[in-house]
Amino acid sequence: MHLLEHVQEPIRLALAGLVADPETYVAMVKPTQDAKHGDYQLNAAMSLAKTLGKKPREVAQEIVERLPLGDLLETPEIAGPGFINLRLRSDWMAARLREIARDPRLGVAPAAKAKTYVIDFSGPNVAKPMHVGHLRSTIIGDSLIRLLRFLGHTVVGDNHLGDWGTQFGMMLFGYKNYAQQKGMDKDPVRELARLYVLVREITKPVAAEEDDETSDKPTKFTDEAIQVAKIVADAARKETSKLHTFDEENLRLWNLFIPNCLEDLKPIYKRLDIQFDESLGESFYQPMLPSVVADLQAKGIARESQGAIAIFLDEKEPPSLIQKRDGAFTYTTTDLATIRHRIETWKPDAILYVVDSRQALHFRNVFETARRWGYDNVAFEHVSFGSVLGDDGRPLKTREGGVIELGSLIQEAVERAGTVYEEARQEALAAGEEVTPLEVGELEAIKEAVGIGAVKYADLCQNRTSDYRFSWQKMLAMTGNTGAYMQYAYVRNRGIFRKAGALVAKYRDDPPAVILAEPHERALAFQLLRLEEYLRVAAAEYQPNFVTSYLWDLSKAYSGFFQNCPVLRASSPEIRESRLLLCDLTARTIQKCLELLGIRTVERM
Repeated sequence: MHLLEHVQEPIRLALAGLVADPETYVAMVKPTQDAKHGDYQLNAAMSLAKTLGKKPREVAQEIVERLPLGDLLETPEIAGPGFINLRLRSDWMAARLREIARDPRLGVAPAAKAKTYVIDFSGPNVAKPMHVGHLRSTIIGDSLIRLLRFLGHTVVGDNHLGDWGTQFGMMLFGYKNYAQQKGMDKDPVRELARLYVLVREITKPVAAEEDDETSDKPTKFTDEAIQVAKIVADAARKETSKLHTFDEENLRLWNLFIPNCLEDLKPIYKRLDIQFDESLGESFYQPMLPSVVADLQAKGIARESQGAIAIFLDEKEPPSLIQKRDGAFTYTTTDLATIRHRIETWKPDAILYVVDSRQALHFRNVFETARRWGYDNVAFEHVSFGSVLGDDGRPLKTREGGVIELGSLIQEAVERAGTVYEEARQEALAAGEEVTPLEVGELEAIKEAVGIGAVKYADLCQNRTSDYRFSWQKMLAMTGNTGAYMQYAYVRNRGIFRKAGALVAKYRDDPPAVILAEPHERALAFQLLRLEEYLRVAAAEYQPNFVTSYLWDLSKAYSGFFQNCPVLRASSPEIRESRLLLCDLTARTIQKCLELLGIRTVERM
């Protein structure tokens, strides 16, 4: 149930006889900032006053007089120069809550027109272990998949693995010249990563671009270092070219490396509870690349330039290479082949790329090329995001200055969650509170859920386009807008039912009457009814932080209810039953929202 749309409909009817196109003014209905002014507010009278040649309050009065209240709205109030304050009828809200209680979807209707999405996310370079730079793409992409699927859309989650590009040329050169067999035998993935980083370091003086693994400080290099860098960079490029032309030795080594690299990803994704519908590497598209180049040339989109093949989209921007002078293909070529494959395979309405903001120019060029190529009936969207920063405001790294491996980050989160739990347990015991002992298996599950949930929530509660500072203390706090607090709110709620000895099934199969006599009951009911409203905005904007904003508003409303409205000691059996229903709906809603964020709940903490 989209509460805002319910409120907008009578406004639409009231405006239909006043203006030719009421939709502009219907969109002005917004939630109030202060509950004492009602639930929603319409500020259209000021805009309409000049059009209608009347004073704003006169326009507001006319709208109110034309407004069909039905069983939805109380009599509106006009405030200030013409603000129309709208308040929902409590009996209407109570009836809707009983309906929602019976619904496994909590009143959220599937999309009227379902779409098909392909979401490109995570996309690690398999030549090295996953690191903190992959965190945001992985969890934002997963959350969008969960959200869009819940809203009734078909979604294909595609992990576009980096298993064929320039990094493999560096790795092949490193293996042939610097490999240590002992390291390959003990941990081949980390040995390959060491070789990759080593070659990158050697070639840094001539690197055309920098990424999250290179120093962001200007550095002066000696002539000797520059000369060595040129030699090694050229040799690495030749190794890439040989791989792309299916050189027997390079293919043999590639086939030797890849299984270990792919296997190294599995435990990370398992702990993060991430699944993919497709995991195709760049290598999958390699046989398609010559035909992509030929087709783009035939259609006049690409042309030869200084021995290479390039696309010139804008005179102000450098051209996009799709084939280098040595015959090697580029990321742009692979991305275009990927687009063709995805459209032919899944026929999507939209393809989303959850990739950091530094790739904005690349995707603008790829999308424009795809449109000119003939794929102009698909929506392409770069769902960009900022960086994860350390306390110093710089990209998060280890104390030694290296990139933090994602597996290490996850493990530290789990261990810190265990520490926080033990500290809270000791405080409770010291205060004389009864603390239920947990078995080892249950405790481990709680630590895993809370630790990983804290990392995910801290990321997802940010506007994804912004950088954010990584803080263990903030993300594991049991107060404030954190994953741990939301999980605890759920646990606290479930604890009420354990104390009551009540089964939740009856509040879902045959819900009792809902009584909203107290302000805090009504405030909680209002937030419960707004779930779909928030989810639709989150999906439209590709912004999971709207889900966390909703959770925060809901948790604050529940906290006020919990403190001011006794549940088990309610003044009558009817009120007790009503409040238990509100509790169950709150727990279900928190659990569903956390699930959409990829965060597990636990029954005890």
